[in-house]
Amino acid sequence: MYTTRLAVVAACSALLAAGMPSATAAPTSDGQGFVDSVARCTAPDMAVAFGDTETSRVAICKTPGGQYEYRGVRVRDGAKLIVPATQSGDGKFVAENDGITYTVTASSLAVSAGNQVIREEPMVDFHSPQTPPPPAATSTPTTTPAAPLPPPLPAEEGGG
Repeated sequence: MYTTRLAVVAACSALLAAGMPSATAAPTSDGQGFVDSVARCTAPDMAVAFGDTETSRVAICKTPGGQYEYRGVRVRDGAKLIVPATQSGDGKFVAENDGITYTVTASSLAVSAGNQVIREEPMVDFHSPQTPPPPAATSTPTTTPAAPLPPPLPAEEGGG
């Protein structure tokens, strides 16, 4: 009897687990950025860089006229920011909004006010014309930040 119950519990657990989406799946992306996300470039703009951190997704788009645009979204609450950006010679992209500076590099997304870094988020995944195309979506483990995230900055709420 005990063996039968154990088998039933194991079978039900397997069915339940198979029917649940993975919370650790990498976000789906293609050459324009993240699918179904604010962090995506739309035609005729082209993605020149995009990446994600544990808490954010960002795409840098280039217009046919040569201007850059920062398109970022905070995963936790969907706060979005779409603002003009510039490119520096060393591969950095910089966007500013309400006194807050967002700096995107292949290794991180840094958020600062003046010379004070508010937070620096390491890139989990980054794509640019110099990096290979993204692989098919796979499951990767994620970690929860040890400390709770700060509330959204005024510049991160609402947005274009």
